[in-house]
Amino acid sequence: MVLRLAAALTVAASAASAQPVRQGAPAPEIDLPLLSGGRVQLSKLRGRPVVVSFWGTWCPPCRAEFPELVRAHQAHGPAGLYVLGVNGRDQELSTRDVKRFVDEFSVPFPVALDQRGRSRRAYLIQGLPTTVFVDSAGVVQLIHRGPINREELDRGIATILRSP
Repeated sequence: MVLRLAAALTVAASAASAQPVRQGAPAPEIDLPLLSGGRVQLSKLRGRPVVVSFWGTWCPPCRAEFPELVRAHQAHGPAGLYVLGVNGRDQELSTRDVKRFVDEFSVPFPVALDQRGRSRRAYLIQGLPTTVFVDSAGVVQLIHRGPINREELDRGIATILRSP
């Protein structure tokens, strides 16, 4: 009991001291396993603009926006855009549900599994979906909380495609 209380206080203290991810700040590292195998590290993607989508299979707005993320990947991937889906695996019933979702939407981009919620906590994600636009220098240029439509997604992508 004492150990659980100490662990809870440590987590609460680190969350309280965490700085919100904000425009113009370096993007926190994402180092997660991929659904397809292997790992992804955001820091190794420097030199490429990255759209990071935090999502869950159980989230209706996430389902609604996924076709737009697939479209954006297909339209802007040749220009160097990297789309990364970060699934809140710690909030899912099973990895099988994630796989079904990815198959249903024919997701062509990598899907990372945030199995313990570390990336969600590092980005202080409070609701899903949340989309973070990171430029090629690894700097957050825009954060969109909530569902994103085609125009908003394209506007965010234009921001990071023209950034350093």
